[in-house]
Amino acid sequence: MSSIHHQREHLLSVVSAITSAVNPYRLLTERLALESSKDVLTFDGNPVSVGVQQTIELQETGKICVVGGGKAAAGFAAGLEHLFGSDRLHKHKVHGLVSVPEGCGIQLDHIEVRETRNRTHNLPTDAVVQATHEMVEQLSALKQEDLAFVLITGGASALLESPRAHISLQSLVHLTKNLSHAGVDIQTLNTIRRMTSKVKAGGLAQTCTAGKLIVLVLSDVLDDSLAVIGSGPCMPRIAEPPSAIEDILLHANIPECDRAIISEAANEYVKEHDVLSRHQINSGDWVTPKGCRVTHLTLGTNALAVEAAATASTALGYEIFSATTNTYSQTANTVGSRLATSVSIMASREATKNYPQSLLEGGEATVHVPLEHGLGGRNQHTVVAAANDILVQQKREWPAGTLIASFGTDGEDGPTSAAGGFIDSDVAKSLACQPKSLTEAISKCDSHELLKSAGGLIETGPTGTNVADIRIVLTHPTSD
Repeated sequence: MSSIHHQREHLLSVVSAITSAVNPYRLLTERLALESSKDVLTFDGNPVSVGVQQTIELQETGKICVVGGGKAAAGFAAGLEHLFGSDRLHKHKVHGLVSVPEGCGIQLDHIEVRETRNRTHNLPTDAVVQATHEMVEQLSALKQEDLAFVLITGGASALLESPRAHISLQSLVHLTKNLSHAGVDIQTLNTIRRMTSKVKAGGLAQTCTAGKLIVLVLSDVLDDSLAVIGSGPCMPRIAEPPSAIEDILLHANIPECDRAIISEAANEYVKEHDVLSRHQINSGDWVTPKGCRVTHLTLGTNALAVEAAATASTALGYEIFSATTNTYSQTANTVGSRLATSVSIMASREATKNYPQSLLEGGEATVHVPLEHGLGGRNQHTVVAAANDILVQQKREWPAGTLIASFGTDGEDGPTSAAGGFIDSDVAKSLACQPKSLTEAISKCDSHELLKSAGGLIETGPTGTNVADIRIVLTHPTSD
């Protein structure tokens, strides 16, 4: 078998190891347990506390309600049902609802898993709003002796939504699209999301009337900020400085038709913050105005995925050139060029040491999409940018024995069926025959068809997890 096919097999092995390591069911059943005769809930062997010295003892608990959203919410829900077991599921009348994308639904005995949005369109729908309304009803029907779990995983921002009274869902979706196409940065977009929603920025937790609420988190955010993951539906509300709101309203790229919506939402948000300010703390452990004690547990992160990738590539015989998670975002063009530069450095090391190497990197690139654009995603764009840097800008042949890949751990990359893309010698040969198409694919964000025709797509289907993206570079000293 040629080294090219070996590399492709190795890539698939590393991808599989990554998605397995951050599988939500596996993470929950390995890290959470019930111990002693009192059914004390533990996390990594330590009792889970809500407030000062308040452990979670199921023997002292009434009903248990489980709600949430995200691409990994179904796996978490299944893990909780397994953790509780049949007797506890009936004793505590475990019930609930989680909102997931198309393709992530599973059938459980006590917790409903509902598919509420199309797989390739990461925007809230009427079904999302209806599911969120039902979750709020369930949380607000609990009593002090009851326990609530909220499952927050990557993709939750579009799967948990309740627009403010003066904003229709259609207007909210239109606003999000306008801001994205206008090139508004993610920090500004998240600020606007918090201000325009009733359930984000602590809004969901504030509806809960149980005495205790445990938030289980799978982070798709590179710095694992609880206020950002899923737009922080169970985090204390963050005060937005007036200057920040003014800056948003003055932003040159925000369409005029959206400014009134943002301004009114900001006024409501600020008023609510004044009421809730005395309850705010800086961590995920806090008490809501209704007296519900909240705590957050993060079960999986991008760093865990990178660690799994490093372990898998080492087992395949690669020496680790680098294994990192970038906590800052860069454009896909910049990331692609940087990966191309890393390949040159790795090649110079191989020339003297003669061993295969791997570069493993977590991150999430950005892409500024033009009005007239094609089909693609940030991961496919990243590897095409790397190929463009080497084949077009540097006018070099593709380095023998080199594979560059980037994929979304959720199995999604833009509005396409692919999880990402890769370039090896065979794919590069196909691309080198059409350099104009390569350049146009970057300028028009049209990487999907180009990679598809060259055989360079990574297709996993929905993985049921999400910890952002992983980039992989594999190099060998020789190639067929």
